[in-house]
Amino acid sequence: MSTVLLALGSNLGDRRANLRAALAALEEAGVTVTRTSFAWETPPVPADQPPFLNAAAAAETSLVPPALLAALKRIEWALGRRPARRWGPRPIDLDILFYDGLRLDTPDLTIPHPRIAERAFVLAPLSEVWDAPLPVFGEPALALLARVGLQGARRVGPI
Repeated sequence: MSTVLLALGSNLGDRRANLRAALAALEEAGVTVTRTSFAWETPPVPADQPPFLNAAAAAETSLVPPALLAALKRIEWALGRRPARRWGPRPIDLDILFYDGLRLDTPDLTIPHPRIAERAFVLAPLSEVWDAPLPVFGEPALALLARVGLQGARRVGPI
């Protein structure tokens, strides 16, 4: 089994229900969620859309990275995500942040996820599920978050 850290986000529909549905679907797809963060409301980027609810999950899986990515894409589709503008509004967004200590850069998948260290909407929830040094970065998410600040992110309660 491999340890994975995942990011979840939603800014359309019942955002909290979308996050819960994604977590349930992960279990059905062969991903055992071991820990989840609280929900964090964050300003959207770009700003011409509703605010996001973001969360993070620590999990274990026997799926290899391409199979895990395919499972995440199937979950997104099942929950109503359709191809649209890049970084536009969406009912659910699922990203692989880390997969053990693996570094991977293919046309379809980059691990660790690019720009983690710049994004409070990833670091704040991630700091709640993983307090050890992050693979590749060698520092905890909380230390990285201290450098970038909350950027308007605020903790809003359980998923």
